[in-house]
Amino acid sequence: MAVNTQFPIAVHIMAALGFRRGEDTASALLAGSVNTSPSFVRRVLAKLSRAGLVETATGRAGACWLAKKAKDISLLDIYQAVDAPKAFSIHGYSAQKACPVSCHIKSALEKALARTQKAMETSLRETSLARIIADLKRP
Repeated sequence: MAVNTQFPIAVHIMAALGFRRGEDTASALLAGSVNTSPSFVRRVLAKLSRAGLVETATGRAGACWLAKKAKDISLLDIYQAVDAPKAFSIHGYSAQKACPVSCHIKSALEKALARTQKAMETSLRETSLARIIADLKRP
């Protein structure tokens, strides 16, 4: 199963920008911190920029910085900006008509997973980027 890491990478990038407190930061520096390519970082930054969470300057000395104070950015803002997948997804297998579990599991599970997704999003909404940055400073 493929794992989508855009959300944690986006939080890493945002935390690095917040940690640097408004300094202009190049995507190459962020890529080194995340251990990925500058082009991948730029794609994530583009999503964060479209969401109004970062500002960027293009060109040879391109840089980026937070568009808002870290205390005003929630993890949910970042999660939504990168269009991260839901916490769980339901399989796409065809229902086996002879099995009542197979015929009804998707609708039964959708209810539980919707509650789980809502709880996760509530938790992300309640956690600010400033909290993450503060936790970085505590070993």
